[in-house]
Amino acid sequence: MDILNIKDLDVKTETNEMVLHDLSLSIQKGTIVYLLGPNGSGKSTLSKAIMGFENFKISGGSIYFENLDISNLELSQRARLGIFLAFQNPVEIPGVSYRNFLRLAYNNIHSKGQQISVMTFRKLLLEKSKMFNISQELLDKNLNENLSGGEKKKMEVLQMAILKPKLAILDEVDSGLDIDATKEVYKGLLQYIKFNPNTTLIIITHSLTPFSYLKPDNIFIMRKGQITRMGKQELVEEITKNGFNGL
Repeated sequence: MDILNIKDLDVKTETNEMVLHDLSLSIQKGTIVYLLGPNGSGKSTLSKAIMGFENFKISGGSIYFENLDISNLELSQRARLGIFLAFQNPVEIPGVSYRNFLRLAYNNIHSKGQQISVMTFRKLLLEKSKMFNISQELLDKNLNENLSGGEKKKMEVLQMAILKPKLAILDEVDSGLDIDATKEVYKGLLQYIKFNPNTTLIIITHSLTPFSYLKPDNIFIMRKGQITRMGKQELVEEITKNGFNGL
């Protein structure tokens, strides 16, 4: 079953620049998918279009999530359906602690009967933070404020563990991280997948580093706003040998 089905998608920026052109792809539920391509190929634009960012306008085509056309839904509605985006550069929000943010986010995507109290959420957060080796001091800090790149990305994985999305899009989750921080983040992702095998992952990258940690079910190559190739592990070998320009 396809969890995501994109048909002939055209996306413009708020300056009316066309970034994606007739883009189509299908992704099956519970798979790990890599979206590769050189800088400027439209990978981040596609992630924001799927998530529903207002400054990326769909001017043609459609996006189906679990057979529902979400092309005209607001970002918050898509989040409630189970779509999650981990940012390449997570935004800092002074005055909002991780504890409060995560509890509000959790309750916001659940119906009234499924929402939980402060004390119940504290127990859930303690359980998940131990699983991903996240200190309690970090949870008391303001959202992404004065955190290292590695800490920010680990907290994105923690958000996934709390919210349990059906589809998680990871936009260059290893960007700007050193070797040790990269290992920590992917260790957390492997732990997440172990307990949430039905989550579909789209990993956006122009690096081959993630393949050392997470093996793909499918790989899509983007160039100039379109999907130009799709395949499996053999594409990694082609990229390693010839680069993106050789595909």
